Amino acid sequence: MARPVEDTIPATPTTPAVEAGTARSVRVPGWARGRRAVAVLLTDERTRTTARLVVRHGSYVVAGGGIMARRAWDGRTLARYERMMRASEAAGQHEQALEWEYRAAIFRDARHQRRMDLLTAPQRIAKGAVVGTAATTGALLGLGIILAVAERNIADVVAPVMTAIEVVRWAVFLVSILWGPVVAVGPWLGLLGLWHVGRARQAAPAWTLPANETSSVGEPITPSIVVTALRDLGIAPLRAAIREMGDAGAAMLGPIRIAGCGVEVDVTLPSGVSTDEVQKRRRKLAENLSRHEHEVFITIPQAARTVRLWIADSGALDEPIGPSPLVIDPDLSADLYNGRAPWGQDLRGDAALLSLLQRHLLITGLSNQGKTASLRSLALWLALDSSVEFRIADLKGVGDWRMFDGLATVLIQGPTDEHVIAATEMLEEMVAEMERRIALLEQSGATDGVTREMARTDPRFHPIVGLVDEAQVAFMCPAVGPDKRPYGGTKATSRYFMAVRKIHNQGRAVNVTLWQGTQDPTNENLPKLVREGAHIRASLVLGTEEQARMALGDKAVDGGAAPHKLRQGLDKGTVVVAGDGVKLAPGQSSITIRTHFVSGEQAIETAGRAKARRAGVTTLAAIEKPEQGIDALADIAAVLGDAARVRTQEVLQRLAAANPGEYREWTFGDLKAVLEAAGAAPYKSDGQMVVARAKVLAALETRDADTAAGDSE
Repeated sequence: MARPVEDTIPATPTTPAVEAGTARSVRVPGWARGRRAVAVLLTDERTRTTARLVVRHGSYVVAGGGIMARRAWDGRTLARYERMMRASEAAGQHEQALEWEYRAAIFRDARHQRRMDLLTAPQRIAKGAVVGTAATTGALLGLGIILAVAERNIADVVAPVMTAIEVVRWAVFLVSILWGPVVAVGPWLGLLGLWHVGRARQAAPAWTLPANETSSVGEPITPSIVVTALRDLGIAPLRAAIREMGDAGAAMLGPIRIAGCGVEVDVTLPSGVSTDEVQKRRRKLAENLSRHEHEVFITIPQAARTVRLWIADSGALDEPIGPSPLVIDPDLSADLYNGRAPWGQDLRGDAALLSLLQRHLLITGLSNQGKTASLRSLALWLALDSSVEFRIADLKGVGDWRMFDGLATVLIQGPTDEHVIAATEMLEEMVAEMERRIALLEQSGATDGVTREMARTDPRFHPIVGLVDEAQVAFMCPAVGPDKRPYGGTKATSRYFMAVRKIHNQGRAVNVTLWQGTQDPTNENLPKLVREGAHIRASLVLGTEEQARMALGDKAVDGGAAPHKLRQGLDKGTVVVAGDGVKLAPGQSSITIRTHFVSGEQAIETAGRAKARRAGVTTLAAIEKPEQGIDALADIAAVLGDAARVRTQEVLQRLAAANPGEYREWTFGDLKAVLEAAGAAPYKSDGQMVVARAKVLAALETRDADTAAGDSE
């Protein structure tokens, strides 16, 4: 028997029914239609929204009940005190644990006293009720007697008693009316209260919460948020310790303090967790706090086993800081000895001031991150002190330092080998000046070095600041001088390197300091001895931690300095500074400063104010070499006489006696420079520096032979 059409598979274009031209409707089975309807219902967005709504608000009520139950349990038992004791012990705070134990003992005694009072409560309540009733009745009767006497009506004696009875009757009547609605509404009010508690804690699954409630970006930092972020760092001992503490994990935290455009909090880590482990997880910690990595800074304060977290308000570090005081205060003055340069703001929003007195400075970073502008703003402030002399070599040569023409006594601008040679000779002249000052200071008998008074009154000791921007060009220069010594390089034969080292070693004692700016530091373009010779070391954004260690030193990086964590292009002008020229909190090894930006036009205006405070300054494009009127090597050979070797001090005395006009001001450095260039350097014999006659004569013969060969060509 053929099956009915409605029970067959729906016809397709190849079925005979279609081919025959018949048009029959195919009915879908009821169970299929029901399943399809259920699927549509379950997948509909309105159904999902309704389900989320029901689960969310149901969770609020359930969680609110749990919270209230836990609060009641904590209020009636010792659970809270036990949690706090465990937390204090886990954090190693044993004195605080004893304090909580003492409080628990007080609570236990008070609870025992309350329970004992409950045993005698029925007797006291009954006795109080009898006494209260008798006293009230007596008072009402007394009042009635007074009314009866006043009104001369004996019935008024019981009037107050009857009034009280009537009040009680009406009260019972009102309660009987309101009792039903209260009983009906009371449970719903209780559920509403539980719902409110749960909603305030957002105690519902995350998938049920609206998008505007699940996003925690920019939310205020609270102790629970910090503890949760630390718990989820992936450090097993830390996670275990926090779990042991229960909800009292906040015992690890110090007070959360407002600090500029963010907050600051000290975290005492549990035993077995090192500060280094937390530092290495800076990005994860920032994300746990709903912040970007650059908005969280981790430093190591003086307290043991403690990290200090500075957490920025979301997006605050992307806002510019105010203009430099150099721009907004036309009457601003500078004093190298007593003043500090206004460089910018620290992360707390406080002014970051830098002391430059007798301090060598190094600033480094990647290209086009604000290095020159940051360095130039310090020089512009110091230029407002008219006693300071500048000698500047800009080895980039694009006009960044052009405004110092008329301020600096030397201004070299350009990236070629000739400019590096001029910069090297500028530093060598600073070395010669340094050595002259050392000799003069020894002759003066001064016991406190170059004081402020000496620097202001004696022109021989005025402050000199040598500044080389793009110093990596000098270190990488391949040029070789006539004495066969290279200008660049990192060896002792390098003229630039040795001049820097000599200034670093002794320059600050006689008011001769050196500032250098360089980019993308490596051991080749920024030697270790040069890096470590700077008193103030600052770094803008760098590419790697290794470069950060080169720029600031291991101690600063281990203490939390992280210029390699700054954002290239976005954190222009932000520097991490280590050294003794900036105020640091106790135990802190570095500070992050957002420097003020001074544009080229503003720099020209500031330089103009500095020029107005000075007498006219003639700016040279290179060090002027003295005319070659003497043959120093031949004169040295002459004063040696027939002696095989002569002490250097005696050679200087003989030269000064033979030609006072030329050699009276010569120092050991001048003598050494001439002899080293000729290959006849002084050496130590019997504990004294001497000059060998044979070496000097051999150097003369070599020079004459080279000159003769050059002439023949």
